Amino acid sequence: MQKVTKAVFPVAGLGTRFLPATKASPKEMLPVVDKPLIQYAVEEAIAAGITELIFITGRTKRSIEDHFDKAYEMESELAARGKSKMLEAVRDIIPSHVSCIYIRQVEALGLGHAVLCAKPVIGDAPFAVILADDLIDAEPPVMKQMVEKFSYYQCSVLGVQNVAREETSQYGIVDAQLLTDQVYKVDSIVEKPAPEVAPSTLGVVGRYILTPRIFHHLEHIQAGAGGEIQLTDGIAALLKEQQVLAYQFNGTRYDCGSKLGYLKATVEHALKHPELSGEFASYLKEMSRTLE
Repeated sequence: MQKVTKAVFPVAGLGTRFLPATKASPKEMLPVVDKPLIQYAVEEAIAAGITELIFITGRTKRSIEDHFDKAYEMESELAARGKSKMLEAVRDIIPSHVSCIYIRQVEALGLGHAVLCAKPVIGDAPFAVILADDLIDAEPPVMKQMVEKFSYYQCSVLGVQNVAREETSQYGIVDAQLLTDQVYKVDSIVEKPAPEVAPSTLGVVGRYILTPRIFHHLEHIQAGAGGEIQLTDGIAALLKEQQVLAYQFNGTRYDCGSKLGYLKATVEHALKHPELSGEFASYLKEMSRTLE
């Protein structure tokens, strides 16, 4: 029985929707309260038992590597000042049994190409793909839920949720048959279909577990619009050979690739923060009275 111990984080995108904030800083390093988006994604992977973190990076992404590296000067300064709580927060970002690997995506050729860049490290193992833009608040974490499904079915699993029909053109949409509670057998997958032709409203939202056979298809599919290799097209080809499942996960997703989704995530995470929740809730109540 195969286990999922590797996760790929495609972080080479330009983050143009957040310009000028992302001109020199990666969108994945945008903070939601006091942690960057990429750290939430990494914590989700580690909670699922993943021990190898593979970041597909690009130019201007060095701060991601620095964030997960040891910060000797900062740790020494915090220790000297007796700030043990802050020191613990800095030291515990990556547990000692977890390793980080960084691979440069030289050209921005799409999500499928970013995943393909990880092939030399993945080898013949199943692996997760986590998009940090999709911040999902769930208990247990979504990737842990999906790893449990993979452990049982031993095939690729796509994280999906119901989306508004008028928004199907923003997602990969699956045509699928309910297999058991929250698990669907995927018959086909379409990239960003118009609402009138979308086969369902089950959209894939930034969480995948894939078998290594996906690499064969990503190497052979035709590039789509803009010369990009679409992961959806690779999954569609994989479906002709292997079973692929869709899992309608339990949890709340925030689309932090959009400004509105990012703001919603920030507000709701602040309301749950142990140091901020009370005062912030009072502030929001005051603001709501002002806006009435």
